[in-house]
Amino acid sequence: MQNDITAHVRDKVDAIYRSESRRVLATLIRLLGDFDLAEEALHDAFAAAVEQWGERGIPENPRTWLISTGRFKAIDRLRKSARFESADGRTLDRLEAVEMPEIDEDGVEDDRLRLIFTCCHPALSADAQIALTLREVCGLTTEEVAHAFLTPPSTLAQRIVRAKGKIRDAGIPYEIPSRSDFPERLDSVLHVIYLVFNEGYLTSSGTSLMRADLSGEAIRLGKLLVELMPEPEAMGLLALMTLHEARRSSRTTASGEMVLLEDQDRSLWDRAQIEEGVALVEQALGSHRFGPYTLQAAIAAIHAEAKSPGATDWPQIVGLYDVLLMTDPSPVIELNRAAAVAMRDGPEAGLALIDAILARGDLTGYHLAHAARGDLCRRLGRVLEAISAYERALEIATQEPERRFINGRLEVLRGASLR
Repeated sequence: MQNDITAHVRDKVDAIYRSESRRVLATLIRLLGDFDLAEEALHDAFAAAVEQWGERGIPENPRTWLISTGRFKAIDRLRKSARFESADGRTLDRLEAVEMPEIDEDGVEDDRLRLIFTCCHPALSADAQIALTLREVCGLTTEEVAHAFLTPPSTLAQRIVRAKGKIRDAGIPYEIPSRSDFPERLDSVLHVIYLVFNEGYLTSSGTSLMRADLSGEAIRLGKLLVELMPEPEAMGLLALMTLHEARRSSRTTASGEMVLLEDQDRSLWDRAQIEEGVALVEQALGSHRFGPYTLQAAIAAIHAEAKSPGATDWPQIVGLYDVLLMTDPSPVIELNRAAAVAMRDGPEAGLALIDAILARGDLTGYHLAHAARGDLCRRLGRVLEAISAYERALEIATQEPERRFINGRLEVLRGASLR
């Protein structure tokens, strides 16, 4: 009987860990002022829960119990080490001088928001922001984060240690930014989430085209951010990710080969995700305070709602790219617009735009620019130019499914050139 009770309690603690540990950690970081101490306190609190809840029962508010227990466990740790470390003594004095504050739902959610903004602080490098966010906000292990970005765990662990050290030594505040700093700081958060999603949606290298775990974490982060802070651009980013994710099952064949948008089986698209994404786009656009993520999401929504490639509203897509270029000018956006112009006005028009981008020296090291040029030359019957462009794309591409796709195009074109 006792074993049954213990197993039941352990299962309950495990479930609470999955649902509450990131909330508890966020509040402990605020209360203790130190990432590592808060993580130790978190694990001590859950270990205490396994021991005590079987005897005393599960408390009415497990989250508050865990936060309070974690804080006291941290103080106990500091008491034991304070005689050896003067820094621990100073931390202990600070913690003992402050009474345990009341913990309410709004306060805990604010702590989660503080944690996101701290992990994505612009003083940290982009790599450090991503690693720290996945580790602390999402709860991925160091090994899982390292595997996701093809980095040795020891290297990733050092990156996280350095990031925490910079937060401590630079006095980066654990807070929600002021109104004057808010736009820039929110941009940093959205950028980190988008980078994580992009690595999952189209991996930068390796044997798989997609990493569902990473894009899933990015969407989870996006939903958390919209829940905590329903800003239009946060909605726009969530819409963009959701609309792209809706096409996941159609982007590769059963054997893992890449399928272009125009050739995808649209019956495989997730209609529920498309409806969710479109609703978010409409809400963000209705605010009249939207930016580049919302505009990209609006483009994705037009693709998602088209019943066939031929039914796609290319004039509207080009118009949205025009606005996007004014809002967030970049050569990659220009390239995407050129592809849309090719669909609206014909491949000759799109090719002229791509050639102009490459002539400036922009995107010469970007394989998709050369692949796009190769495709337009192929459609125009300019076989030798298409071969040359695809060969350049193949030299640069690092993603195996993309390389196989380009090789397939080259085989067909080389065969045509011999006839």
